[in-house]
Amino acid sequence: MFLSCVTLRCTFIPVHARICNSLPRVIVALISGEEFCEIFRAKDKTTMKMYTCKKFLKKDGRKVRKAAKNEILILKMVKHPNILQLVDVFETKKEYFLFLELATGREVFDWILDQGYYSERDTSNVIRQVLEAVAYLHSLHIVHRNLKLENLVYYNRLKHSKIVISDFHLAKLENGLIKDPCGTPEYLAPEVVGRQRYGRPVDCWATGVIMYILLSGNPPFYDESDEDDYENHDKNLFRKILAGDYEFDSPYWDEISDSAKSLVARLMEVDQDQRLTAQEAINHEWISGGAASDKNIKENVCAQIEKNFARAKWKKAVRVTTIMKRLRAPEQSDSRSNSPAAGATAPPPADASSPPSTTTVPEGGAPAPAETPTGGGASQPPPEAAAPAVEPQADVQQVEPASRCNGESSAALCAATETGNEQG
Repeated sequence: MFLSCVTLRCTFIPVHARICNSLPRVIVALISGEEFCEIFRAKDKTTMKMYTCKKFLKKDGRKVRKAAKNEILILKMVKHPNILQLVDVFETKKEYFLFLELATGREVFDWILDQGYYSERDTSNVIRQVLEAVAYLHSLHIVHRNLKLENLVYYNRLKHSKIVISDFHLAKLENGLIKDPCGTPEYLAPEVVGRQRYGRPVDCWATGVIMYILLSGNPPFYDESDEDDYENHDKNLFRKILAGDYEFDSPYWDEISDSAKSLVARLMEVDQDQRLTAQEAINHEWISGGAASDKNIKENVCAQIEKNFARAKWKKAVRVTTIMKRLRAPEQSDSRSNSPAAGATAPPPADASSPPSTTTVPEGGAPAPAETPTGGGASQPPPEAAAPAVEPQADVQQVEPASRCNGESSAALCAATETGNEQG
């Protein structure tokens, strides 16, 4: 996520002399504050080369420290042209500093909107690079767990710049199947929503969601309920994901090739055992066989992107609280000895018989919503595509520290799972 911040206007800030003198690179500008770290630009004292710096404060809690160590561990393992590279790590008594390459290009959405011509072949080039990075990660048994459009950015502003993937704080080594639900809701795979054990296939599902959006400008899963009713919104969203309830709506998909639709369907296969792997997707004719169309689809795609994702930024403040509460569980659940078996759903919370409680939106949250756009043949509200990730390890100011996503689910997720089981 932090890569998208480099295009924002920087605010120069004073930095403590001790840190400046100790660090191999001087922190010169604050770019943004994220959920559990701050993002800066930094300049090498010798070469004057610019870098991205992520600063984690140890005083922010055990989970922040754990998140920092996890990201360091993962990034030290990887070296790939389509993954933002870790350059150096520096630790003081109070902080962790991660120095990474500085990507100066635009987010994929911004790049599309700036193009005079945009086709399936352009999308194929983006997805191919994502799949190559994912296949590499999976070869190391690393699951990214938070692939989404906000974590894809062009490395620089040159015409043929490569795509790089960022934000590895949720990445995890696949030592056996994983059970803790996390990620960004609209990109969650059915096995995560269903609280089943999961692994590398979740990244392939998320790539399918990205591909769907890039080809149509619409999200594959959305909910038409009142946008302020987050409880029902998420329940309905999760139910649709569990059922694989999406369509290639007219007119948005009328000009898209059957080959592209085929790959989307194979990546967004509900059964994770039947889903294409990243390497299999690379070998698909739409990626490597020249089946992607050259027809200009920019007008339709851009119109939908501008309608569906225009309000994503202001929704962040609300989603960072509500979604974490949606997928949280009391920390004492860590002490439970029994965990769900592979392919089985976890038992519902003790109060599952009670009506799900409504999560309170933080004071001073979102402004009044704009007019709801239409799309997909029905009234389609803008999705929260830029919603922050559900982070089970990081402290967030708006959320009480005793409640985190650590393997159980909330009433919204539980209700969606039970509905899916009944339908099955």
